[in-house]
Amino acid sequence: MFNLDGKTALITGASGGIGSAIARALHSQGAEVILSGTRQGSLDELAHELSDRAHPIAADLSDKSSIDLLIKQTGDISTDGVDIVINNAGIVRDNLLVRMKDEEWNQVLDINLFAGYKLIQGLMRGMMKRRWGRIIGISSVVGTTGNPGQANYAAAKAGMIGFSKALAQEVATRGITVNVIAPGMIQTAMTDDLNEDQSARLLSTIPLGRLGSPDEIAASVIYLASDEAAYVTGVTLHVNGGMAMH
Repeated sequence: MFNLDGKTALITGASGGIGSAIARALHSQGAEVILSGTRQGSLDELAHELSDRAHPIAADLSDKSSIDLLIKQTGDISTDGVDIVINNAGIVRDNLLVRMKDEEWNQVLDINLFAGYKLIQGLMRGMMKRRWGRIIGISSVVGTTGNPGQANYAAAKAGMIGFSKALAQEVATRGITVNVIAPGMIQTAMTDDLNEDQSARLLSTIPLGRLGSPDEIAASVIYLASDEAAYVTGVTLHVNGGMAMH
């Protein structure tokens, strides 16, 4: 099950904890992986670890010309085009709305929402021609519950869900599925910085009583990217330990 031999996947934000776990999982199932992120050194290390079938490309997704170049570079790597797009790149610029600067709003919307739209628009024609494709967005529990101080982030992550539902209907007849994974609190460098009291308060909001692991997000990606999930589209899969039940 879940064999991805012969498929090419692009993972944005591949230098981060969740992105690198997704890349490893896709690679382990036989996919060729194109690793995009801002940190060339981290991408090179990951590509070296994976050895074959891994291609690091540093890209600044806040810059439209850099997105266009990334699309071109994927074509240089895979002349048949990209089969699987994992729209994982994201940033936070937290602030209460009354204090939020336009720059903080625009940066988050540009990278977390606009960049994914431009990438997918540039890559899905090949999927349509081949009549097979998987587009998977990594949203957040915050996209459905909201969170004080994150109006920009919540708007972008909720926007990804609406975008994916609309696109799913547009491309369904071409054999392309479009889905979203909404992680809850996942063990990453960000959560490692929490003190004991902060961690205790956070865990009290999660029925399973623990943080999720990046590998658990990656496992969800593998399912949605597979042939076995061909009848699943327009869905948001919540992976949050019961933090918010939908």
